[in-house]
Order: sequence, then structure tokens, then C-alpha cells
Amino acid sequence: MIDPGFSDILRPQPWPAGSRPMLSFLLILLLVGLVPECLAIDGVPAANPRSVDADLPEDAAGSLRLVSLNPSLTAIVMALGAGDRLVGIDDYSARVIPALADRPQVGGLFDPSLERIVSLRPDRVLIVAGVDQERHADRLARLGIEVEVYRNVRLAEVLENIERLGVLLHRESAAARRIRSILDTRAAVEAAVRGRPRPGTLAIVDRAPLFLVGAGTFLDEMLEAVGADNLARRLAKGYPRGSIEWLIDARPELLLDLTPGAEPAATFWARWPSLPAVAAGRVVDLDPTRISLPGPDLDRALVELAVAVHGPGIEPAIERAFGRLARKESPP
Repeated sequence: MIDPGFSDILRPQPWPAGSRPMLSFLLILLLVGLVPECLAIDGVPAANPRSVDADLPEDAAGSLRLVSLNPSLTAIVMALGAGDRLVGIDDYSARVIPALADRPQVGGLFDPSLERIVSLRPDRVLIVAGVDQERHADRLARLGIEVEVYRNVRLAEVLENIERLGVLLHRESAAARRIRSILDTRAAVEAAVRGRPRPGTLAIVDRAPLFLVGAGTFLDEMLEAVGADNLARRLAKGYPRGSIEWLIDARPELLLDLTPGAEPAATFWARWPSLPAVAAGRVVDLDPTRISLPGPDLDRALVELAVAVHGPGIEPAIERAFGRLARKESPP
């Protein structure tokens, strides 16, 4: 079963009535990590090396001062029980993690205040590799501030981030529990949905303009795990921009809508009654923070996606699969 010791820290504040961002902050967050494999920030490797602090003494790790410039990394630090190490966070982290609302904020994902960061005297600044953050990492490095660079496009990278931060913070056991819970949940979900119909599915990250979950992303991997046939794989990798005309031609049987702060998905998509998903009443609103954030909560996200694809009746099947996996792993 899902690790019961992990508290639900992601409780985003709703957008004010009648308003929403011009472009989903979660879409921006997802696009941050889409960086060519060859990219290397000046003096800062873009790959996911083992943390430079792997051999840091535990007492030194306990006094580390961290600034996080990405909500997914902030959430991992919190999930590992090390929120007290965060002396500064980006604005969006404060929005999706209310427990940090009073923590010093250093600006947005693409426009952080370097002056504010320096004033907080961090030992490390945590960022996700991306072309738009290259100049910030380079400038911080030139100011003598060490930068830890992470990737979070694929599921394996998210799990590696949890492991790396566990090492950095000397919370290896907590990190191992989180990783095990996510992997066990994926295995249980895959076992529970095996043999069930795979509906042609489109996962919508934003409606206006239309952005979809494409190939080569952790969300695409999760759709595969829960038994959904992601029709946008044929469109492009990453989070491609689509059109209503393309969507109509794709004839999705299921629409999973992750657009934040918008009118209900069923109301919006009812404008196109010829869509098989609309005609069948298979248009589902999903919590964009829980599902879209490449952080520590992906076990719960997998279960929510499985329910969205197969209905609530899948949950008992997942629990039975957990039981079978536990018996298989138990020593004789």
C-alpha cells in the first residue's frame, strides 16, 4: 500500500473566482525541464550527477541552508522532513505548499531575484535544468553560490532527484521509502489494469492555448502504467501545442483535463459534442498540482489516474495487487 507515513503537503490555493493565469503555471513548470541532453550550464553540469555533498558530515547537512527555485524540488525536500533547511523558495512553491507561505520568496521560476537569493546566504541553490534558467545558474556560480542541477522530465529522473536530495540532506531512509512507495504503486497499478480496455486518451495540460501530454515525459509514462493509450504520442515529444481541429480528428475516448482555475471540463468540452469522450460522458477534471508536479506524490497520482481511466472499481483491484506483491516479497 501507499506509504502511510507521508503527509499530503500539496494543497494549492484556488485561483480567484473568474480568473486564471494566461498560461498555466504548471505548464510552465513542466516546460522548464525540457532541455536538450547536450546542454551544459557554464560550469554547472546539466546531467544528474551524484550530489556533491554525498560525503557531507551529518551535522553539516543538518545546518545546510537551501534555496529552491522549483516547486517539485521544494516538495521533495518537504516530503523528506527537511523543510526547515529551506531559507528561501520560488513564488510558486509558496502557492502550492501552504506550509511554506511565510518562507522568504525569491521570485518566479524565470525571474528570481539574485540579490534576494544572495541575501539569504544559501549553501546550495536547487534548480531544474532548462535553457531559461541557464543564465541564473551561471550568475549564481560566479557569485560563489553552489548550484545543484536536477532533471525531472522522465519518471526515473524524478526518482533520482528524491534519492539525491535524500543523500544531500542525510535523509536516505525517508527517500528510499518514498521511492519504494512510488515503484510499488506503479507495479500494483500495472497489475490491476492488465487485460482491461485501453481507451484512446488525451491529457490536456492547458486549454487556451491547447497543450497536451506528449511522448517522453513522466506523465506519458504514468498514462501508460494506468492503461491509457495516449493519442498525443503521435503528435510530438514533451508537451506539444495542439489545435481543436487535431483533437477532433484524434477522436479521443477519454479526456483528462488538468487545466487549473478554469470552468469545469465537462462544461468546456461540451462545445464539441461529436467527440467520443464527450458523447460517452468521459471527460474528467483532475487536480493539476497532484498529477502534474514531478515530485514526491506520484504514487497517489498514479492511483488517481487509474481511477480516472477505469473508474473507482479499480481501487480494490489495486489493493489486491498490493497484497500479492507484498506476499511475493515476503521471505518464506
